[in-house]
Amino acid sequence: MRRREFISLAGGAAIVSPLTKQAQTARAVGSDIKAAQAIAEFIVSFDLKNVPPIVVDRARVAFIDTVGVMLGGSQHHPADIVCDMIKFEGSGPAATIVGRSLRASPQFAALANGVSTHTMDYDLTYLSGQSIAGLIPAILPVAETTGASPSEILSAFIIGAEVCGRMFRSAPTMFRLANWHSTGTIGTMAVAAACARLLKAPAATIPDIMGITASLAGGVTANFGTMTKPLHAGQAARNGILAVQLGMKGFTASANAIEGPNGFLDNFARGLDQSLEPFRDLGKTWDLAEYGYKLKPYPSGGLGHTAIDAALELRGTVPLSNIAGVEVAITKYAGRRYSALYPETVEAAKFSGPYLAAYTLVHGAPMLAAFTEEALHDAVVRAFARKVSLVTYQEYADVLDESPAKVTITLADGRKMERAKYYPTGSVQAPMTKARIEDKFTTCATTAIKPDAAKKVLAMLSTLGEQASFDDFWPLLST
Repeated sequence: MRRREFISLAGGAAIVSPLTKQAQTARAVGSDIKAAQAIAEFIVSFDLKNVPPIVVDRARVAFIDTVGVMLGGSQHHPADIVCDMIKFEGSGPAATIVGRSLRASPQFAALANGVSTHTMDYDLTYLSGQSIAGLIPAILPVAETTGASPSEILSAFIIGAEVCGRMFRSAPTMFRLANWHSTGTIGTMAVAAACARLLKAPAATIPDIMGITASLAGGVTANFGTMTKPLHAGQAARNGILAVQLGMKGFTASANAIEGPNGFLDNFARGLDQSLEPFRDLGKTWDLAEYGYKLKPYPSGGLGHTAIDAALELRGTVPLSNIAGVEVAITKYAGRRYSALYPETVEAAKFSGPYLAAYTLVHGAPMLAAFTEEALHDAVVRAFARKVSLVTYQEYADVLDESPAKVTITLADGRKMERAKYYPTGSVQAPMTKARIEDKFTTCATTAIKPDAAKKVLAMLSTLGEQASFDDFWPLLST
């Protein structure tokens, strides 16, 4: 990871990450770059043989993690609602809806898969939130219906992730200072790029495809803590496919809809620093290698995972009855996403500072069982949550590129105990073990499919790209 730069907010200056600084210094230099054309050239010239091994390895782990949480999420109520809608629409049964016996068109299958992937908030974080939550949900039905090889599937993911990384780095404060959700905005761009590769879109159509995508992207963070947050992933998956299908048939859009006047960046990053310079080395350097991603050890909002890690280290050091108060200090950015209130719904619980801290100190790590109606009504957790306060972590108040946290316990006699974490478990700096990654997959997957099927899926994804065909894979994903 690159060295962080911190600039005090005193005097009205804003903290700037290395990515933001790059945008400021490169804006004029990058003005000669046409983003859609750079994406088109990258897609048609991509060769998996030229990809560094670390990128391939991370792509495989991303598939393991995403397919696992997709299977787990497919059994939750938001997925039920979406599948009921699909049944009503009467979609053609062309592709597998992961974790279901229902089949649908690629667009509808992608919609359901995307909602399932994001509904538990257990999917990985890439550069800015779960920006590629819709990527694999869309790749799967398109790959199944086109007969794509495993190496083509792997290539499509890498292409989508790299395009998403460039879109993020072109305006890195778009999601940190504005209130757009990366999942539904640049995530839609990622899906379109990946599916353009899978569907073999001619290079000449890709600028139109990306232009169409610019008008289909969206998602506001006001909907965090509701079912609409995972809908952003479903819509990204569906709309990315739609853009490719339309563009390949001659549907037109502006070739400059990403960087041009009144375009994607002009609107979503209005008033913020922008640069197309990150597109200059697209296909030459790899964001999956340089920045990586964060796997989630807990099924809740990722900005709060450092606080959970810190609370876990404090748990059991003293009896709960001796604790007079708990202070959870987080950044201002995290504070915009997290609530200081006790949650009324399972979705809201994933973003409730008091609930997550209380549950962790009472029961341990907040895993799947923590996000049920029964857990929300736990009298011990509810009572202990009244002792928890959410405050700004003054030392790192204005940090944007990470989410450091500090948990301080005040005892009845006035003594204090504290733990602080800068990087969460699952990050490049504090990686999850292979065993823990596989255990997470198995725990999630076996809520939807049989253990033998889950074992086969894990084995195939662990060597993704080495098989000649994936024909035996698709039946394993349905119930």
